[in-house]
Amino acid sequence: MGSVQIVTTILAAAITAVAVWLAARAVMKMVAVIRLGQPAPERFGDKGARTTTMLVETAGHTRMLKWSVVGAAHWFVMVAFVVLSLLVLEAYFEVASTTGGLPVIGHWVVFGLVTEIIGVLGAVGILVLMAIRLRNRPTRPGGKSRFTGSTMWQGYFVEWVVLLVLIFGFLIRGFKVATDHFEYPLWATPVSHAIGSALPNWEAGVSVAALIKIVISMTWLIVISLNVTMGVAWHRFLAFPNIFFKRDPQKPAGSGLGALRPMTSNGKPLDFEEADPEKDQFGVAQVEQFTWKGLLDFSTCTECGRCQSQCPAWNTGKPLSPKLLVLSLRDHAYAKAPYLLAGGGKDLTGEEKATEAQLAHMDVLALAEADKPLIGTAEEGGVIDPDVLWSCTTCGACVEQCPVDIEHVDHIVDMRRYQVLIESSFPSEAGVMLRNLENKGNPWGAPQNTREDWTKGLDFEVPRVGEVEDFEYLFWVGCAGAFEDRAKKTTRAVATLLNEAGVKFAILGEGETCSGDPARRIGNEFVFQMLAQQNVETLNEAFEGREKAKRKIVATCPHCFNTLGNEYGQLGGEFEVVHHTQLLAHLVATGKLTPVQPVDGGVTYHDPCYLGRHNRVFAAPREVLGDAIKGEITEMPRNSERSFCCGAGGARMWMEEKIGKRINVDRVEEAMATGARTVAVGCPFCSTMLNDGVNGKGAGEQVEVVDVASVLLRSVKPDAAPGAPETEPVAG
Repeated sequence: MGSVQIVTTILAAAITAVAVWLAARAVMKMVAVIRLGQPAPERFGDKGARTTTMLVETAGHTRMLKWSVVGAAHWFVMVAFVVLSLLVLEAYFEVASTTGGLPVIGHWVVFGLVTEIIGVLGAVGILVLMAIRLRNRPTRPGGKSRFTGSTMWQGYFVEWVVLLVLIFGFLIRGFKVATDHFEYPLWATPVSHAIGSALPNWEAGVSVAALIKIVISMTWLIVISLNVTMGVAWHRFLAFPNIFFKRDPQKPAGSGLGALRPMTSNGKPLDFEEADPEKDQFGVAQVEQFTWKGLLDFSTCTECGRCQSQCPAWNTGKPLSPKLLVLSLRDHAYAKAPYLLAGGGKDLTGEEKATEAQLAHMDVLALAEADKPLIGTAEEGGVIDPDVLWSCTTCGACVEQCPVDIEHVDHIVDMRRYQVLIESSFPSEAGVMLRNLENKGNPWGAPQNTREDWTKGLDFEVPRVGEVEDFEYLFWVGCAGAFEDRAKKTTRAVATLLNEAGVKFAILGEGETCSGDPARRIGNEFVFQMLAQQNVETLNEAFEGREKAKRKIVATCPHCFNTLGNEYGQLGGEFEVVHHTQLLAHLVATGKLTPVQPVDGGVTYHDPCYLGRHNRVFAAPREVLGDAIKGEITEMPRNSERSFCCGAGGARMWMEEKIGKRINVDRVEEAMATGARTVAVGCPFCSTMLNDGVNGKGAGEQVEVVDVASVLLRSVKPDAAPGAPETEPVAG
């Protein structure tokens, strides 16, 4: 070992020792903060499925590859980081000796070949990612970027570190080639040999380059250790447990979609009959009241902005960005952590847990952070502005796109629950809807004895449960389908088609009440459970004696479809629920319904969020429409998983849209740009919102918004189908 090698070895050891010590301290701090969260025992079940899903999503990059070029580039960078970590380890042998290398595998030609290929592809991948970041920088001309609000220096820093580590890896090999100490042949490592041919025969070059590579790597580790909220770097470690502990490992595409997480206290579902607000947690009022998985979610955010780029609120000028919401909660949690870890915090009655002596020695900045309300305006010093909280449509686009499985919607609804149930703080216009649900059993406040009025004028009898025993499907009409004028046309069309196909079905009639979706999404879990328990009891009685596979329900509203199928199981209601487009597609495919007259004028289809993204029903409505028009539908640019919301979800149907551009107008403009005469929908909320958008654009004579069932009925029974466009005013 020469003098150069002695110096490089000492310097490498010193900076590594500092970096490792700081990293260990950072990890302990991060673990301590995450453990402040509430229990979530359900996250530990089904470890086999969790492990499989984690490996598939990480190694296969199944979420990232939705973004094609970005996903492929990121995959190569990820593989380079994992595999070439061995070359960082090898650098410790190379600082000590110009001929040093990894023991055992370091001289294998296949190792040299694989690392050469990965090094080249990793360099190309990181250059692509750097170019994409620069092209989408928030300061660029042309408006908002998915990186708006991200800590840009951190992204640039991480990318440059990766690139420099790869460059110095090749320089080490190049100096080995130049000094004739390289183990691998030209055919296996052509890039390294090419670089070596341009470098001088400098013996110390290997050790110096290896030291620089170690210094760069350890500087990266030191910087991220001093910045525990640096998600753009920490996600490469935290993504694995965050994906492993996702809510439902059986859902590879967005575990936080479909059902909402039940309202819990101390890790157990809340029983409202026994719950006490002074002892039980009602939603989330303090950041430490999120579960530990929630705090892990916040820590894992990569600040990539994919959620932001897809969010309908953000894209129409609302203050909500799912990314910025998560980052605000993350920064608040870590800033408040010293206070919490020292014994501070408020109990459920709002009393301080810490003693005066403890508070006297606490960090003043942490104390100031602890005084911030979780929900509050800028004047109140709130962490999350109320306009941010109430802008969410719960469409799930953020959850769908997140590459590390953050469950944004669950966290938003948890905060809404506290605001509604304890603070009684929510948009005033939604109060009418909630009172109608409690008093009338439907959000419009329509009399219960008019639930069956849609059946009047049909040329066949619609059977009721109780009047007939032999029915295959219970037709869940829903509140919109029973009371709202446009939706009633859809209800009649579905009933007509089922009758035409010879399907035995029955309705509950006045025995049906609201599924509870708007109450649950706005945060009123109490009203949801009241309605849901009543419906579960009614449905269990209707299906008494039947096994689950024969407890079939068909629903026209995706919100009812989702609630009955995914959430009623939490309350003892196990049913097989299908959307009407799924049943109609089956009836056409089996020849029980035969389209005879093509629908002209071109058709485009709007995917309802709770049918498509939340429940993965994309093909059935398109199959029905394809059969009805005898051809291909015209797709909007944003469709299927990336469909743009109509603006009605998350109980937004009953709230005024006062900020920015109206979401439904944005979607209508996209639909009209296709040139299609008919905009087909599969949801009564979407029908209302898009019709309002069309009328607002003054295009009611040119564009018709109509349900998939009505399109099919016009093709199957041209003479019987209603001819009037669905553009009349909303009832109520």
